[in-house]
Amino acid sequence: MTRLFAGTPFDRPPTCDRCGRLESECDCGPPPVELIPPEKQTAKLTLEKRKRGKVVTVVRGLPAVGNDLPQLLSELKTACGAGGSLQDEQLELQGDQLTAVTKALRGKGFRIG
Repeated sequence: MTRLFAGTPFDRPPTCDRCGRLESECDCGPPPVELIPPEKQTAKLTLEKRKRGKVVTVVRGLPAVGNDLPQLLSELKTACGAGGSLQDEQLELQGDQLTAVTKALRGKGFRIG
């Protein structure tokens, strides 16, 4: 791997911000992800109609930073017994799942708006 200033006085190997050692010698691991408490977040639920009349339950308003959206989607799919996907920062569940999603999110502490 060549660095931008290799062979110049500005050539410094990358170091860890936390321990100050070389990145190749650092054993700090990745920084912990700080999750936003569910009580401080409001999920917006809507029903949308897609092609050929298919209905989808959409959960919006939960930022990707501060949440584990793939894990939350997995839990919601299990609670609803339906398939779903993660599109940008919104969760989509197949079918009219408003009551099941509302119950599951409230059970985790999220506010519903």
